[in-house]
Amino acid sequence: MIGIIDYQAGNLTSVARALTYLGYECIISSDISELKKAERIIFPGVGAAKSAMESLRRFGLDQFLKEAFREGKPILGICLGTQIIFEESEEDGGTETLGLLKGKVVRFSEPLIWNGEKLKIPQMGWNRVRWIKNHPVFKDLDPEYEYYFVHSYYPQPADSEVICGITFYGIEFPSAVAYQNLVAVQFHPEKSGKPGLKILKQFCEWIP
Repeated sequence: MIGIIDYQAGNLTSVARALTYLGYECIISSDISELKKAERIIFPGVGAAKSAMESLRRFGLDQFLKEAFREGKPILGICLGTQIIFEESEEDGGTETLGLLKGKVVRFSEPLIWNGEKLKIPQMGWNRVRWIKNHPVFKDLDPEYEYYFVHSYYPQPADSEVICGITFYGIEFPSAVAYQNLVAVQFHPEKSGKPGLKILKQFCEWIP
């Protein structure tokens, strides 16, 4: 069974629908005793880092995630879930986050100009990922595939070795990372059609 962490950050049912479509049993829960029964964890979300961290702490899910990471349970972060795995976010003047990976999350600078055009922030829509590192969760993905993004912030890992994929939106930024039993993507695989489903399936089959 796959546990989807419910910390009032939205966008959970679309992840559950994608997993059900792929044939995997899952639960959406904030109950730690239920989530501990799960064989792997998905940590999705949209919204603000500060309010998300407040919810995680209120339910004790911050400590649960740290414990699951230490125990080697496979974890997938999605969008806000990816940003929160780092140590700090620039959002709201600076928000301390989980610190599973060293690094911080920063906002796209404004104005963000490319070829004389001002790009909209947040980035909202389809974009490619340039895969720079082999990983079982990201294997056999066509470089022409596009993935769905909605974000104003992006991760800056302290260690470039954890970066698996890079996306260009005015600047190049890390859009997929992996370390030990943890993988995370800035885009939404559950909303990215065939390639997104492939990533979810490969995560569900992955043995770190």
